[in-house]
Amino acid sequence: MGRDLAHLQVSAVMIQLDISSLLIVMVSFLEDLNPSKLLRPSSCVTKMKISTIVPLLVSTLLNLSSVTKADNPIVQTLYTADPAPVIYNNRVYMFTGHDEDGSTTYNMRDWRLYSSADMVNWQDHGSPLSYSSFSWSNGNAWAGQVIARNNKFYWYVPIRQNSGAMAIGVAVADSITGPYKDAIGRPLVSNNEIDPTVWIDSDGQAYLYWGNPNLWYVKLNADMISYSSGPTKVSLTTAGFGSRSGNAQRPTTFEEGPWLYKRNSLYYMIYAANCCSEDIRYSTGTSATGPWVGFRRALIADSANLLRRTEV
Repeated sequence: MGRDLAHLQVSAVMIQLDISSLLIVMVSFLEDLNPSKLLRPSSCVTKMKISTIVPLLVSTLLNLSSVTKADNPIVQTLYTADPAPVIYNNRVYMFTGHDEDGSTTYNMRDWRLYSSADMVNWQDHGSPLSYSSFSWSNGNAWAGQVIARNNKFYWYVPIRQNSGAMAIGVAVADSITGPYKDAIGRPLVSNNEIDPTVWIDSDGQAYLYWGNPNLWYVKLNADMISYSSGPTKVSLTTAGFGSRSGNAQRPTTFEEGPWLYKRNSLYYMIYAANCCSEDIRYSTGTSATGPWVGFRRALIADSANLLRRTEV
């Protein structure tokens, strides 16, 4: 409000008037009522001239209209988890998991999609994919990720096989909003681990990482639905992933949820650390396959639920 109110040279106490008080005066003015008969929202209002109040109100409303605020949480009609954003055609698409109402554990049957051009106003695209889209699956629609290539969109998801073991499936669509369908009719990888992340490097090579309790990757072929060499298990060192105490089965802080990306020739492996609860940490490397040595501490500390600066 500062710029317009300065022109009016109104006092600080006038600036602090609430909108409801100003509206009362404005409505009375428009109806040509006697100001002496107005409701008295505050003593300073009754002492102000209508000629001052009207521009003050207009200025206030105009400035309020220029302020855009996000409404949190973004999704308020469903229980969503594990957001995986994709920027496509200057619009952000947020793929999420979906916990069913009344769930007491991970009762997740489908995924949801929301998009926004301004990160404030979001469009609900419904459910473009569910575990039932895969004939070989019977549940556990957990954290997945989407990527664009070959004028198509590939969605890598962890789901439970009919046998009961977890696997990574891949779905494909011609549009980012779907609908998506099973691309190969079977698991892409199957070793009872979860949480896929996919990245296409600048040389065109695509990588798929996943894992809990371990960390694995494959180099995807150009078709994005196959690979030529078997899965490689990453060496989880304390230099790359820090140390965890009290759990001999998990000596490093790596827990699950890997997310791979590259910035300024440096590769980043973000992941959910420790359990439970978890926090978000990352490691760095000079190639998409590591070695991962640049361990960094928490980006997001779950206990405080606050963003903070990273620590070396």
